[in-house]
Amino acid sequence: MSNSSSTPLPNTNQAYAQAPAVTQQSRPIRSKSVWVGVVLPLACAALLAVAQPFWSSYLSDLIVKIMILSIFALSLHILVGGAGLVSLGHAAYFGLGAYAAVKAAGPDGSNFLVMLGAAVGASGLYALIVGALSLRTKGVYFIMVTLAFAQLAFFVVHDVGYFGGSDGIYLMQRPALGALDMESSSTQYYVVLAALVLVYAFIAMLRHSRFGHALSGIRVNEQRMRAAGFATYGYKLAGFVIAGALAGVAGFLLASRDAVVNPELLAWHHSGEVLLMLILGGVGSLRGAVLGTITFVLLKEVLSTHAIVGNAADHWQLSLGVAIIVLVALLPKGLVGINDKWQKKAQAQSEKAPAATEKGEHHG
Repeated sequence: MSNSSSTPLPNTNQAYAQAPAVTQQSRPIRSKSVWVGVVLPLACAALLAVAQPFWSSYLSDLIVKIMILSIFALSLHILVGGAGLVSLGHAAYFGLGAYAAVKAAGPDGSNFLVMLGAAVGASGLYALIVGALSLRTKGVYFIMVTLAFAQLAFFVVHDVGYFGGSDGIYLMQRPALGALDMESSSTQYYVVLAALVLVYAFIAMLRHSRFGHALSGIRVNEQRMRAAGFATYGYKLAGFVIAGALAGVAGFLLASRDAVVNPELLAWHHSGEVLLMLILGGVGSLRGAVLGTITFVLLKEVLSTHAIVGNAADHWQLSLGVAIIVLVALLPKGLVGINDKWQKKAQAQSEKAPAATEKGEHHG
């Protein structure tokens, strides 16, 4: 009793006096997060929707490709940016989703929902199997196990005749659902755009949910989360399956766009490329995943075009490697880190201005 009575009570007057100041400081932060996290992505999506009729067929197809790969990168973000799990086998779920979608297409017509369900189901099921085994390892061993499972899937679709071997298989008719027909390029554009918006919003809500906070805690300190009573293995496995299923959505959209799939979709370098997209944009940021995808695809497109870079296009892989090294060296936090640099610079200038004013008044 003596210890509790000797403990000083908080000064409620001071607490209430400080409350308005805290609220005023938090308002700009909240308004900024709403602007960056909600308003800006929706504005970009609306702009893309309105601009579609003005794109050339080449630009429209390129934007559809970027949006599909953005969904692919966002799915990996759940593992890398959410739980801190670096996987080198994510292309397996992307490719299996594409294969499952084509195989689910009927000879008399391709049902949109059936193909999408097959892609998500196949990718999610394989992610469940791989995750259940690979998540028992950590660090570099986890990376190697995910790579091994991806290579296993690659050689299965490459060597088994059911999957068409090295030539792959063709989609005879693109999926349709009522008036929605993916044979139309404009329909493809809007369906992929809608899918990107939905996936982006889903992952954003997931990050702010209890599940997302648990994954963040596991990324920071898994041992402490386990000591707090969280079943970390179950959370990581659930995140692994969700990431694989969303990669299957991207695979389904790519198969619908190209009407052909081949084992190259499951190749290990695609897993490396999508990881590079996250690094270029900024690991841990949803905007970074999309920005990194845009940057990576445009770099490949520009550096491999003879009309732009001339004969250097014959060695575009070398140019791309150098460009990525320069970007990573200059922007260690990715493209989203540019905004942080501007904010720090603006804050430093704002702090210098009052100091200079006070100094001038003092001399006066």
